[in-house]
Amino acid sequence: MNTATLDTAPRAGRGARLSILHVVDALEFGGLERMVADISAAQRSHGHAVAVFSLTGPGELGPVIARAGVEVIDGGKRRGFDLAMLARLRAAITRLDADIVHTHNFVPNYYAALANAAAWPRRPALVNTCHNMGARLAGARLRRLYRLSLLRTAGVAGVGEGVARHLVERGLSPRARTVAVRNGVCMPARICPDRRAAARAALGIDPGALLLGSVGRLVALKNHRLLIGQVARLSREFPTLQLLLVGDGPMRAGLESQAGASGAPVRFTGARDDVEALLPALDAFVLPSHTEGLSIALLEACATGLPSVATHVGGNPEIIDDGVTGILFPDDDGDALAAALRRLLADPALRARMGEAARAWVAANASMPALRADYDAFYARALGRAVECG
Repeated sequence: MNTATLDTAPRAGRGARLSILHVVDALEFGGLERMVADISAAQRSHGHAVAVFSLTGPGELGPVIARAGVEVIDGGKRRGFDLAMLARLRAAITRLDADIVHTHNFVPNYYAALANAAAWPRRPALVNTCHNMGARLAGARLRRLYRLSLLRTAGVAGVGEGVARHLVERGLSPRARTVAVRNGVCMPARICPDRRAAARAALGIDPGALLLGSVGRLVALKNHRLLIGQVARLSREFPTLQLLLVGDGPMRAGLESQAGASGAPVRFTGARDDVEALLPALDAFVLPSHTEGLSIALLEACATGLPSVATHVGGNPEIIDDGVTGILFPDDDGDALAAALRRLLADPALRARMGEAARAWVAANASMPALRADYDAFYARALGRAVECG
C-alpha cells in the first residue's frame, strides 16, 4: 500500500535530536522484542535519546538492551488493568520529556494513550507498530480498546505491506494514518568455514551433517508439528539429516514426544540469546508458521546467508522471492514442504546461490540502518517537522 500522510498538527521543534520512549508488553526472547532491542540501540547510536518501558518487567532481553546504553524501565504490571503501572508510564514520559512514545502492538498502545493524555508540560506524539496480522484483536474487548487508543495515535506502522494492508482492510486501523515500515535486522558477518565450524562445535553437531533449523516460540501457530513430521520422513532419504529447534514454549513437551515417537532427529536448544552465532551451523532455515507479520527470524536467517523454506502466508512473500532467495509452500501442506526441503538438501550449489541472494536482498532492503531511517521519517510525519540526527 502507498505511504500515507499522517493526520497530525505540527509541533514546535527543539532540534533534530529526539527523545524516544519505546513501550512493549515484555522483553522475553522473541522477534518483536529483538527488533526493539536492535532499533533502540541503532537510534541511540544515531544520536537520539532512547529508553524502553516494559509493562511486565525487564525479562531476558532487558540486560542486553541496557548494555547498549539504553535505559530499561520496569513497569511492574500486575494482572488486569493496573493504575500503578499507568502512573509509572506517565512519570517516565514526563521525566524523559519524550518527543515520541512508540508502542509495539496493542496493549501497550492503549496504556500509552491514557498515560500520554495526562503528560505534562507537553504531550509527545504517540505512534504504534503492529508486528503481526492482529490475531489477538479477534477478542472484542482488546479490539475496542485498541481502536479507542488510535483516536490519540498519530500513526500506525505495519511491519510490512501485508500487515499494513490487513489492518486497513479489516477496519482495525485508519487508512490515512497507516503506513508500511518494513522490519530490519543487523547484518552479521558472512558464513565462512570458521564460523560454521564454531557454531557446529558449540551445538555438538557433526561437521558433515545436513542441518535444518527453525527459530521461534514453540506455540501452535508456528506449526513445528508439520516440520518434525517431514523431517522424520526425509531422514530415511538423508541419513545425516538433523533438525535444530531454537526457542521454547508451551508446545515443547508435545513436540519432544512427537519427535521421539516418529524417530525424527530433532535437537531442542530452548530459548537462546546467541541466535546469530548459531545460524551459521545450518544448511537451510525453515519457517512453517500458519501466520506471520514480517518475521525477524526469517530476516535474520536471510541476512546470515541461508536459503529458507517458508509458508506462503503474511509477510513471508515480501521476504522470500520464490525460487530465488528461498522456497515458499502452501500453509500446512506436508508434501509441498517435503518437496521443498528435498530440493535444497540434495543440491549444495542451489543452497549457496539462494543464500547469497537472500543476504544481498536483506542488505539492500531490510537492514537496521534502513529501518532506523524509515522510523525517523515516520516520526517526522507524526511530529510535523524534519528529523535528522547523527
